[in-house]
Amino acid sequence: MPSFSTEVKNELSHFNETSLCCLFAELASLLRMDSTFILSAKHHLGINFSTENAAVARRALAFIKGLCVGEINTELVVKRSRRLQKNNRYIIRVIPSPAVDALLRNMKFINDDGFNMGRDSYLLSKYCCKEAYLRGAFLGGGSVNRPDGGYHLELSTSNYEFSRQLLILLNQFNFPVGETARKDYYVLYIKESEAIISFLRMIGAEQVLEEFESKRNLKEVRNQVNRLVNCETANLQKTIEASVRQVQNMKNLLGDSKMKILPEALKKTAWTRIEYPDASLSELAQILGIGKSGVNHRLRKLEAMALRLKECEKG
Repeated sequence: MPSFSTEVKNELSHFNETSLCCLFAELASLLRMDSTFILSAKHHLGINFSTENAAVARRALAFIKGLCVGEINTELVVKRSRRLQKNNRYIIRVIPSPAVDALLRNMKFINDDGFNMGRDSYLLSKYCCKEAYLRGAFLGGGSVNRPDGGYHLELSTSNYEFSRQLLILLNQFNFPVGETARKDYYVLYIKESEAIISFLRMIGAEQVLEEFESKRNLKEVRNQVNRLVNCETANLQKTIEASVRQVQNMKNLLGDSKMKILPEALKKTAWTRIEYPDASLSELAQILGIGKSGVNHRLRKLEAMALRLKECEKG
């Protein structure tokens, strides 16, 4: 069974993006996430893009070919993993050429001052482009847990400047984002379920959201039931402990010769508690024909008397 992250990426890889500005924004973010750039002897640039998701590899390749002006040569290499439960890696190699130079210049990856390491404000003037940029970031280096586990979505990159750009964007959308470092990666994460739903909806993962929300609702119902059961168990335990204590106190009182002068109402309450040790206050009230508060008052009075009797015996 594929991971939930894979399901999200598979859906996003078929997102129909038609705006040229958004195509550039998404591709830029994809390349920032997991690419290296090659400089040829003729001082032309090439691209090596890597991903573990075949659908993402196809989307990236289609974007590169579609946005390059001029002829480019590409090849796809699949590195098969020999390690258990490790996915294959798909590597798109774009041979250095003037067309690649032009593509990178159009995205402002390179300019007269050199190489832009990760700030893409030029591509993010529109709301739609910001969404596309975050979609590319998730496709390139994102992950999200199934909601029946813990709520956790993250974007992970080895590019510090790029992580700052993503953090600025996420803050602009008011996402409750945290950040941490993991080995050589900078990780931005969201742990609130509503925020994760908003993020996935914003980047276009509508279909998987149905599963996410369904399982989240089921999880919340299950948690609520567990809380109620735990509360009821705790209340039952308190009731049992109080009943055991009261029965013992009643027996001590009734067994003492000095307590034969107990008022009849208290004596009847004491005997009833001993006879019905598992009864609740409401049930005792029904048996005695008085109110629940009256039963509680009598039991408190009897227990206070039992406590004084115990202290007298010690003295």
